Amino acid sequence: MSLRSFVRITLPDPEAFSTLITQHTGQEPTYPITGIATDSRECDTGDLYVALKGEKTDGHQFIPQALENGVVASLVEHEILVSNGMDFFVVKNVLETMGSLACSWRRQFDIPVIGITGSNGKTTTKELLKHIFANKEHVHATTGNYNTSIGLPLTLLQLAYEHTVSIIEMGANQPGDIEYLCDVAEPTHGLITNIAPAHLEGFGSIEEVARTKGALFNILEDGIAFVNMADEQIRGLNIRGDSITYGLTPNCDFPADIHHEEDGTITVTIDAEEIVTGSHNLSFVKNIIAASAIAIHLGIDWNTFREKVKSFQAPQGRCEVKHLNDITIIDDTYNANLTSTLAAIDYLKAFSGNGRRVLVFGDMFELGDGSAAHHRQIGEHCIAMELDAVFSTGNETTTTDNALNDSVYHQHFDSKQDLLTSLKKWIEAGDKLLVKGSRGMTMETIIEGLANN
Repeated sequence: MSLRSFVRITLPDPEAFSTLITQHTGQEPTYPITGIATDSRECDTGDLYVALKGEKTDGHQFIPQALENGVVASLVEHEILVSNGMDFFVVKNVLETMGSLACSWRRQFDIPVIGITGSNGKTTTKELLKHIFANKEHVHATTGNYNTSIGLPLTLLQLAYEHTVSIIEMGANQPGDIEYLCDVAEPTHGLITNIAPAHLEGFGSIEEVARTKGALFNILEDGIAFVNMADEQIRGLNIRGDSITYGLTPNCDFPADIHHEEDGTITVTIDAEEIVTGSHNLSFVKNIIAASAIAIHLGIDWNTFREKVKSFQAPQGRCEVKHLNDITIIDDTYNANLTSTLAAIDYLKAFSGNGRRVLVFGDMFELGDGSAAHHRQIGEHCIAMELDAVFSTGNETTTTDNALNDSVYHQHFDSKQDLLTSLKKWIEAGDKLLVKGSRGMTMETIIEGLANN
C-alpha cells in the first residue's frame, strides 16, 4: 500500500485532539495541532506528521521535509536530529498508535457507525447510503480509498460533533485485516456485500476471505448485522448479535425480485416496494437491495429511497457510463477480480441499443495460484455472452486471449499504447466498450486516450 494514497486531513477539533494525544503519549503538544499528514510533501502549517514505515520507504527520513512545510509535531518510533524545534511523540508502533487515537476519538460519538466490507460493491454501497442519508442526517463517511489500517483511522479522526451517522468502508487483502479495523472503528451496524475470490494472493482461499470478512459480524454482539441471504458464504457466517436479512431470495426480511424492462433496465421489488433503477447493471441493483435494508431500518421512508436511487451517480471508475464521439464506454477501471469482471461483462451484454459489445481488458492482480483459471474463465464467459471483440493487455490476460475462439474478434497487446492505437482504428460509432482491469493496470488511460482522439 502506497503511503501517498493517504495524504492529509484537517482535524475538526484541534483542542480536543491535543488532549487525546497527551492521554496516549504522556506528552502535551507545545503548539496546537490542526491537521494530520502522512506525506511530508503535503504537510501544512500546524500539522502532525505521522512517520509511517512502508514497504519501500520509512517516513522518518522525510521529517526534515515535513518540518520545512510547517509541521509542529511528529508521531515517531524514534527521534531524529533536526535544526528547528518540533514535538516528537515517540511510540512503540506508529500505525497502532494511530488506530488507538482513532478508536478513542470514535468513542466520543454515540451514533450509528455502519461498517461495510465485502469483495465487491463496498464503495458503491457506501456512496449510495451517503447519498440516501444526506438530507435527513449529517453524514460522516469514508472518502476515497481511506479504508485500510492507515486510512480508516484518518477517516474516524474527521468525525465531528454535528455528525449523526457514520458510514465506514473496510478493505482487506490478508487475514486479520477486518478484525483490526473493527477493533478501531467499533461499528454498531455491519454489512458484508458479498464474498468472492478477490485478493487470493493474500488470503489463499475463498474460505479464508469469508473468515476474514466475517469478523465484522463477530464483533456485533450488541449491534446489528445485515445479512445477504443470497450469498452462500455469508449465510454460513457466525452472527453473534441481532440480524436483518435481505437478498434476491424470498426467505428474508427484505426479499427482492428483479424484472427487466423492454429497454434492458432493471426494476427491483424489495419487500413489495417497486424501485425503478434505470440501470442495466445487476451488481448495482444488488447494492441497492443491501442499502435498502440499512436505510429503511434507520428511518428512511420508501419514497425518499426511490428518489435517492433515481438521482444517484455511480462513483468514478465503477461501471460509470460515458459517451465519447458516439461511442458508449463503461468505465469499470477502479479494480477487477473474477466476480466483478463476470458481472461487468453481463452488464455490457445487457446494455440497450445496437452496436458491437467490446471488452477492453487488463490483468486481474492478486489471484495467486488461481490466476490462470480465472483469466481463462473470463475468455470463456466472453464467448458465452457472444461479445463481438476483446482487446487485452498484460501478462495474465494472454490466458484470456488464448481461451477465445474465432466467434470473438480478439487481439492481445504488449502495451496499453499499442492496444489504444489499434482500438482507435477499429472502433466505430455505436460501439459499446467495457474497460476493465485491476487498479495497478491503470486502464483509465485507455479511456483518456480515446477522449483525446
